[in-house]
Amino acid sequence: MNYPLSSAVPLGSPLYEQVKQAILTALAHGEWKQGEAIPPEKVLAERFGVSIGTLRKAVDELAAENILVRHQGRGTYVAVHTRNSHFFKFFRIVRQDGKKAYPTTELMRFRRVRATPLAREKLGLPAGAQVFEFSNVLSLNGDVVMVDEVTLPEALFPGMTERTLRERPSTLYSLYQDTFGVNVIATDERLRTCQASPAHASWLGIAQGQALLQIRRVAYSYHRQPVEWRVSHVNTDAYEYLGQEYTGGA
Repeated sequence: MNYPLSSAVPLGSPLYEQVKQAILTALAHGEWKQGEAIPPEKVLAERFGVSIGTLRKAVDELAAENILVRHQGRGTYVAVHTRNSHFFKFFRIVRQDGKKAYPTTELMRFRRVRATPLAREKLGLPAGAQVFEFSNVLSLNGDVVMVDEVTLPEALFPGMTERTLRERPSTLYSLYQDTFGVNVIATDERLRTCQASPAHASWLGIAQGQALLQIRRVAYSYHRQPVEWRVSHVNTDAYEYLGQEYTGGA
């Protein structure tokens, strides 16, 4: 199916931005799956009625945003969430000496409930919408470090079960992608401090009222569609939040 150049971009936006949005629309409709190659540049340029240079600029931006991945001599592919360095784009808790580690996760609770007003606001859901709520305790380097409380729209994750979460072979975002066809491409995070609740203190093995770092995150798929609302509580005695890293260049 062909998707026209987007009219949703602001008036006067460059042509490559319209092409970028059209590619995102095709991705959102599942035209190309995660790990699949998109058509060659010449084919896409003809499809959208633009020059190779305009098409390439749109693809370059999508590659810079880790939505597409270029493989020299093989083509351009839809990015896949795998257990590699891409994981740390979304997981930013490290030991204070800078050591990164993949967390081990213990599922503490799972339930299907009606979305709260806050969850509806964050996920753009109508009144009465059902969601899945679950809590994970994460350990790093053998240390119990954080609690994640996650809310997912049932409409995007039909059939999600406690067993699905417990038996997932990789990360949550890999599960979203592989099982439900939901690809997380960006997040919006807000940080604040708070005090440990009785439940958090018990799960983290700390005193009630101890200061914690709270991270409030909305995860987005294509076209900024919110797909996950997450609140994390981090014990920062030996761990800290690592913002965007400098990777070189001017």
